Amino acid sequence: MRPNYKQPFAAFVKKQRKALQLAIEDAIEDVCANPYAGEPKVGDLQGIRVYKFAHHRQQYLIAYRLPSMREIEREGGELALLMIDFYQVGAHENFYAMLKQYLKS
Repeated sequence: MRPNYKQPFAAFVKKQRKALQLAIEDAIEDVCANPYAGEPKVGDLQGIRVYKFAHHRQQYLIAYRLPSMREIEREGGELALLMIDFYQVGAHENFYAMLKQYLKS
C-alpha cells in the first residue's frame, strides 16, 4: 500500500527535526507493510486506526484510515495499488480532539 498524506500530517512532519522525521518515516513503512498494526478506534473516530511509536522517550501517535472494501474490490483486490490516508501525527496531548476537529471540517 502507498501512503497519502493529509495536510495536518504533512505540516507536522515538515516542522520537525530530521531525527523525528526519519522515525515517522520508519513508522509509516511499518504501517504500509502491516496496515492492521494500529489500534482501531470506535465512536466518533470509527474507521480510523492509531499506530503508536516512541522517539526519545516520547510517545507519538499516527492516525490513518485504510481503504474501504468497496475501494479494494474496485482495484480487483490489488492492495499494492491502494493508498492509506495518513491524517495526523503527534504527541498524545490533544491528539484525539484535534483529529476529531479535522475530520469534522
